[in-house]
This record gives sequence, C-alpha cells and structure tokens, in this order.
Amino acid sequence: AGDPRAEDGPWDAEEPFPAFERVDLGSLQVPIGPEHEIQLVMAEQHGAWVTIRYRESEVQIQAFAAARRGALWDDVRAEIAAEVNTAGGRSQETEGSFGIELMAQVPTEPGQGPAELGGMRLVRFVGVDGPRWFVRGLFSGPAAEGGDQADLLEEVLRDVVVVRGEHPVPPREILELRLPPEARQALEEQAAAEPQNRFGGDLNPFERGPEFT
Repeated sequence: AGDPRAEDGPWDAEEPFPAFERVDLGSLQVPIGPEHEIQLVMAEQHGAWVTIRYRESEVQIQAFAAARRGALWDDVRAEIAAEVNTAGGRSQETEGSFGIELMAQVPTEPGQGPAELGGMRLVRFVGVDGPRWFVRGLFSGPAAEGGDQADLLEEVLRDVVVVRGEHPVPPREILELRLPPEARQALEEQAAAEPQNRFGGDLNPFERGPEFT
C-alpha cells in the first residue's frame, strides 16, 4: 500500500509542509479555515483530542507516540474492531483515501439520534503512521460515508502538522495537547473579570485572538 503520507500529509514538523495559517495546540497544529470549527476536548479518561466540525459532521483527531520503526495502525485497527464487537457493534476494513480504514456500526449513546434507526450509527476510523508518531481520526456524521463533508474534513486532517518533540514518550502514549497561549491568557483574564462579566460581555476566549476566527 506504500506510505499514505508520502504524497500529502498529515505532516511532520521536521519536514517541508504547505504553509497555511494553523492554530498551535501543542503536538498538533491544525489549519484554520472559514468553514470548519476547531475544538480542543480534555477528557479525564481518554486524554485529549481535537474535534474539527463541519456542518453536521466531525472528525476527532489524536496523536500518539510511536517507536522509530514500527507502524501502529495495523494493531490499533484490530483493537478498535475488537472493542466495537464487544460493544455490540460490527466493523469491516475498507480501502479509503488514507489506506486501510475501518468502517464501524456502533451503538448510539443515549440522546444521540433517533432510536428507530436500531440505535446504531456509522463511524469511520482512519490511521496514519508517521515518523515516531501515529495519528488516528474518527469521522462521524454524514462524513463517515464520504461526500463533500468528508472531503473538507479529510483535507483539514491532511494539512495537520504533528510536533513529536524530542523528549522520550512511550509508544501509544497520547502526545500532549494544550490551549494556545492567547486562549489561555483570555481564559485567565475571563476568570479574573468574572464578577463584572456575569451579565453579558465577551465570554468566548476563542473569539478574541486572530487564530480562532
């Protein structure tokens, strides 16, 4: 199958990559655009990930450390398939724009979508092995099946730059994600100004810096 990255990303910070305006989220630098929304999600159990939303679709992106030689996607894909199976879903491998992908029917969480669909929704997992890192993308919504929403989200994913860093990180550990400095500052200022701000005012730190428009 060759290297699905060879032609067009996601990129490693050490290699030449197309110049776009990107927001710096630590291990991932994500391209900014007029049509999609970028959100950093911090979760207790699953670490952090970046969600990119476009219309009714989204892709969740996580970057993990990997050994210098050694692809993770084959193993990870088998583990995801086993987890889907255990949860009462089903999955199958398909050949897609990122090489071998995993299409899965997973049980919907309560409150997500109509119950008459049998409580299943379609999601699509993609994986990309890079130099000392591995990126996983999870497409949901209409983009799971392809189409124009998938095209835009795939394009954003391909133009992500992964910053692996020099410090040793055990394989499979999530590479650190963090808010950009201007958003952190905005949040701190917001916390300091909270009493006056309770009845209005700008409480959205993501609309302050030029990066988040």
